[in-house]
Amino acid sequence: MGTGTNVERRTVLKAAGVSAVTLGLAATGCGGNDGTSADGSVTIRYSWWGAEERAKKINQSIALFEKKYPKIKVKTDFQTYLSFWEKFQTQAAGGNPPDVFQNAVGFLRKYDKRGVLLDLNSQVKAGNLSLNHFRAGVTKVGEVDGKQLGVPVGSNTMALVIDKKVFQKAGVDPQTGWTWDEYFKALKTIHDKTKVPGDTGYFGIMYLYDLYLRQNGKAFYTADGLGFDKADLTEWWQDGYNRIKAGLVTDPKVVAQDTPKSSLSAGHGASEFTWDNFTVRYSAEGSSTYGLAPIPTMDGKHTGQYLASLMLSGSAHTSHPKEVAQFIDFMVHDPEVGKIMGYDRGILASTEQYAAFQPTDAVSKEIAQYEADTAKAGVLGTITPHPSGADTVEASFLRLAGDLGQGKTKVADAVKQFFTESETAFQA
Repeated sequence: MGTGTNVERRTVLKAAGVSAVTLGLAATGCGGNDGTSADGSVTIRYSWWGAEERAKKINQSIALFEKKYPKIKVKTDFQTYLSFWEKFQTQAAGGNPPDVFQNAVGFLRKYDKRGVLLDLNSQVKAGNLSLNHFRAGVTKVGEVDGKQLGVPVGSNTMALVIDKKVFQKAGVDPQTGWTWDEYFKALKTIHDKTKVPGDTGYFGIMYLYDLYLRQNGKAFYTADGLGFDKADLTEWWQDGYNRIKAGLVTDPKVVAQDTPKSSLSAGHGASEFTWDNFTVRYSAEGSSTYGLAPIPTMDGKHTGQYLASLMLSGSAHTSHPKEVAQFIDFMVHDPEVGKIMGYDRGILASTEQYAAFQPTDAVSKEIAQYEADTAKAGVLGTITPHPSGADTVEASFLRLAGDLGQGKTKVADAVKQFFTESETAFQA
């Protein structure tokens, strides 16, 4: 996953903190041929986004792959999140995307619609790729209209990360099944007793709003558009804006000043909704103690949660679909790769890698326990479909929520603008 506010976009950018330095690795480009050498060896191009630490781990994994498959060479390239997709869009438009690349659910239908993504089902049937031995339900994330357009490398779900010291000081103890009313009361209690805003900006997180809608029988997306109306969004954003003014939610201007650091780890907020596997960043950035708390509910039972995932996809333009499939298969199933990657891209998706990696640090142990407890609770549902244009819609949601919080626009105008931009994105 690893992969709105666009939580994934915002958090990956903050967590990466980063340069587009490629650690001396070759940039993508196949030199005008099909990547096959005179000795019969094949070169495939692999691109991803993330920070230097992810690049080091991935290149260790590639070394293992090339040792097992000496006739397949892997040429690598990595960028920050936004730079990756800017470059990928240019490559895709020119008919020269990487052979294999990191992907996320918001881009599947967009690039499937443009004929960019390889349906991996043919390689599964050919025996070059296995979709067996995955944790329950996670492969569904990469399915679109019967096609397997991505294979998960890790899974995650939305959670609430809290500053344990601030919550304890305020006497707030979040428990499974707590309601939104209880959560909002907790924000006020925290602010009143510690003078710290209780949340860093829940109202701008698209994936959290999706959970809230799912709890109310709706969803952020349908297969081809939005699953809510202007009145729904008006209520959500107006409540968020009111809580900023009351000091219960961090001022977005402060959030911007804290970037690329999180306002939670900067001490300017007591909690933040994000993907569970991003918890490690707060311990790295901040000086407090951080942990995972349950998602608030409407009825004390249904959280609206689902498993999301970062995944590996292949290019429909590749000259080497077999080798691409073999590479993906190795990267998602090989136990040694699992030990190397750990939870960098989420809780390991295949059972072989999940069993092979035994987290030793407290944060990773808590992340694993959170996902295990969430799965055991039976609250996980199927991921909401993401139509073509979803990536643009997510960016619009994040931008307009930020403008709203900073007083640059009114709620009614922000809502109207969001629906206009969304309609345009879905038609593109």
